[in-house]
Amino acid sequence: MKIIAVIPARYASTRFPAKLMQDLGGKTVILRTYEASVATKLFDDVFVVTDSDLIYNEIISNGGKAIMSVKEHESGSDRIAEAIYSLDVDIVVNVQGDEPFTEAGPLEQMLSVFKNDEDHKIDLASLMREISDEDDISNPNNVKVVVDQSQFALYFSRSVIPYPRDKDVGVRYFQHIGIYAFRKQALLDFYSLPMKSLEASEKLEQLRYLEFGKRIKMVETTHVGIGIDTAEDLEKARAILALKKDL
Repeated sequence: MKIIAVIPARYASTRFPAKLMQDLGGKTVILRTYEASVATKLFDDVFVVTDSDLIYNEIISNGGKAIMSVKEHESGSDRIAEAIYSLDVDIVVNVQGDEPFTEAGPLEQMLSVFKNDEDHKIDLASLMREISDEDDISNPNNVKVVVDQSQFALYFSRSVIPYPRDKDVGVRYFQHIGIYAFRKQALLDFYSLPMKSLEASEKLEQLRYLEFGKRIKMVETTHVGIGIDTAEDLEKARAILALKKDL
């Protein structure tokens, strides 16, 4: 299988404008994410896909590979689908542009499910981690997922799922970690399909896949990503980077 990583990178951000171009230990956030993805050695190629000349030039000028989006897009999947349309590739991994400490371990876990999937029953794979704190479970910013016995996703929601009407049945709650590995065709299908009511209501693009019958294999992990959504997150990332350099 030919496997590539694609990092969708928008310059605009509602919560933290231009966050991907912020300095993180002498390099921009997006450059560190790109270099971390390359360093995993899991991919035949790594690309940043962006609507920004600044981000495009940042990657290219530092010896990386970048693709300019031609159209405006509603989601990261749409942006990636446009970019990989003409590429010869089997599996596409979506790496979040604001995760500069991307590691090989959880990505390798996710990619492993495709190795024995000879019948192509898996359209895409993603990660989830167990959560038990009630505040984490009820927080709408933490997307929850429920799965069947084969670990295929049944539904994603910002609400508490399943609802704990009976608290004594041993239900486990899982938070979705928004890293995906797609079969190329699943991405291209997504690009051609309209947004339906579930996706529009929850503002979760993965629901489009489920609404149109795509199968999402979930992989349990203990990985906790370090994303940069706010100025406070950036300061935390700077502290983590300084600690890594001291070790």
